[in-house]
Amino acid sequence: MRYGLKPRKILFILFVLTAVVIIRTQTDWLRENNSGDFGLWSLVPPLLTISLCFLTREVILSLFFGILAGGLISGKINVVQEFLIPSIGSQKYGEILLVYLWCLGGLIGLWTKTGGALFFAQRIGTRFVRDPRSAKLFAFLLGVVFHQGGTISTVLAGSTSRPVCDAKKVSHEELTYIIDSTASPIATLLPFNVWPIYIGSLIVGTTPLFADLQVSQSYLFKAIPYNFYSWIAVLLTFFFSWEKLPWCGRRMHQAIIRAREENKLNRDGAAPLVSNELCVMKVPQSYRVGWADFLVPIGVLLGVAILPYLLFGKLRVSEAFMLAVLSAMIVAACKGMALKDIMEGFIDGCKGVTIGAVILGLAVTMGSVSGALGTAQFIIRTTSHMIAPFLLPAILLFITMLISFSIGTSWGTYAVVFPIAMPLAWSVHPDPFFITLCFAAVTGGSVYGDNCSPISDTTILSSLACCGDLMDHVLTQLPLATAAALVSALLYTAVALLAI
Repeated sequence: MRYGLKPRKILFILFVLTAVVIIRTQTDWLRENNSGDFGLWSLVPPLLTISLCFLTREVILSLFFGILAGGLISGKINVVQEFLIPSIGSQKYGEILLVYLWCLGGLIGLWTKTGGALFFAQRIGTRFVRDPRSAKLFAFLLGVVFHQGGTISTVLAGSTSRPVCDAKKVSHEELTYIIDSTASPIATLLPFNVWPIYIGSLIVGTTPLFADLQVSQSYLFKAIPYNFYSWIAVLLTFFFSWEKLPWCGRRMHQAIIRAREENKLNRDGAAPLVSNELCVMKVPQSYRVGWADFLVPIGVLLGVAILPYLLFGKLRVSEAFMLAVLSAMIVAACKGMALKDIMEGFIDGCKGVTIGAVILGLAVTMGSVSGALGTAQFIIRTTSHMIAPFLLPAILLFITMLISFSIGTSWGTYAVVFPIAMPLAWSVHPDPFFITLCFAAVTGGSVYGDNCSPISDTTILSSLACCGDLMDHVLTQLPLATAAALVSALLYTAVALLAI
């Protein structure tokens, strides 16, 4: 049965919003002197959004109410003019429309029309996949291969492995967990992407250790051995895929039993984030599917995205997706597919991911709200003075977990935490190894939000690519990711104790 808005849930939402309206009269008092945040009230919008996500399973509605609450608290009541329109008109949302809606949706839609991804998966999978275990290992390996970060890895690995995993009765909860946990964690462990450049630009000049830009940009590589969360998350995913993990949480266990015994890949009443037209092949009867239908667009996508970075240090994701779509169209046309069928596949694909694009756009707006309220700054400000040196790495891990889960982005968390955390770590214990531990803790803790938050782009895209229910994915992944985080915190504390 689908979780809906029951009367008591509606009353709860109205009660919270009424309380926010009353508190709004004290806005000037709430903003603390020279702090740049609204104190505890800066936590209300993200906490309200997350609570409503779990209470109602309606992510769009939850995001909207979170944005509305942020407008009431900040005094910017006209959230349409203050937050929505600026966010929709931003370069980031423009990229969402181009990459996620038109190019991502169009590419997946074209593959449902040409059968390219299914053909590739079947040819490769038949040589490797024999049962649910080998199907999950196949998905894991694809996630490692396509490790360039959330956008590319989740789409490629998810859409390619799903047909094989569906045939072997692997639930969509299992598959989305595997795909999501081999995206950002792998990207920080094999950072041959834009991540080092981005993080380096945030930490340069923050401490004497990061005085040089080149040193700052290379620090992500230096911190790889101590990025405990990403290592443990990937290892748990591997053992889960291999079916050697003794515990995976109650909901995940139920999903596994349901898929194996009843062949139900989603639970009854689930609402897959992607529409049905992207889950069903619509190959014209006269069209001959071949290797080129998959390898040409994928080759263009990876080549245009990665080669400019290797040669010039710039990752061209938007251009790569655009050219990949065009190359898929050209291949289909050259092989005789009618233009009408090509455009039908493209349009069906765009329609199929519209919900995901709306959610991502609201997530961008929510990030603007959090920035206006100073949510991240408040968390850092109120916790930084209560720190024993050996506890700092674990504390930074938990702080960044909370922030990234609340705002749904590791990169947004990096932007507000790194410039504060690195000087703080240097003032607490100016030792290069200790700084490396703290750096790695921020890196891994921020990735936790990418893995678990229902407003994270990788969480959304994993569900989209795997035809899964977004909140089912969140609820089944949370126990495993949180277990990885807890073990990581213990490791950071133990290593810091030995190092200080």
